Amino acid sequence: MAWSTRQLAELAGTSLRAVRHYHTVGLLAEPERDSNGYKRYAVAHLVRLLRIKRLADLGFSLAQIANLADTDEHPEREMRALDAELAKNIERMQAVRAELAATLENSPPIDLPTTLGLSAEDVRFSEADRSFIVVLSRLVDPETLGPWAEMLTAAEDELSTLRSDADEDTRQRLAERLAEHLYDLMIAFPSMADLSEDSRLKKESSVQAIGAALVDLYNPAQIDVMVRMNIALAALREPATSDAATPDDDRPDTDGG
Repeated sequence: MAWSTRQLAELAGTSLRAVRHYHTVGLLAEPERDSNGYKRYAVAHLVRLLRIKRLADLGFSLAQIANLADTDEHPEREMRALDAELAKNIERMQAVRAELAATLENSPPIDLPTTLGLSAEDVRFSEADRSFIVVLSRLVDPETLGPWAEMLTAAEDELSTLRSDADEDTRQRLAERLAEHLYDLMIAFPSMADLSEDSRLKKESSVQAIGAALVDLYNPAQIDVMVRMNIALAALREPATSDAATPDDDRPDTDGG
């Protein structure tokens, strides 16, 4: 008793195309042909085809199946390796599902990281600020990104609408207000103190990325305010730095002399 290609495919629960492909890639040996040239498959071909199908259904690639010896009835090592790979894939898929769930629940703009926990109603960023947050999300950890988003939210109304011809007094007052707010945030979130140190990239690369984003997204007056803000922030932080150590000459005399 011998089977045609179609009959073999039906018995194995697969397709003619699959059987022919297994012949092409060398997974299934070609059978002998009868006098009229038609292929005739034996039981050994069906057993081999069912093995290929079983391994493929479990998740093995055709290349992996080709590397398995036919005599290995229970390839435990390979199955354990595949199980570990599947576990990682499941973990990745669960993480994707969690992010999708957060996105569907809060409906924030798709470009903003869901780790910010912002809803559509919360998002009040200008287009420039949103883009800057996206750039930051590639540089800093989620714990640091949240405070920076809060900083931009606090600055939103004044900074985003600041015209490029804003006068000196307007720039300076805005810079000082933002510096005070940023100083309070840095007290609560010390990792904000040096953005480049917190970056996932090398310090030089992160500084270049941030600088390029600022120049591309903000007008000269807005950038000037940020520069002034950093100067004002340094002044606010300086007393805390200088008080950290008291010079010997300023210490009280304890020997009674």
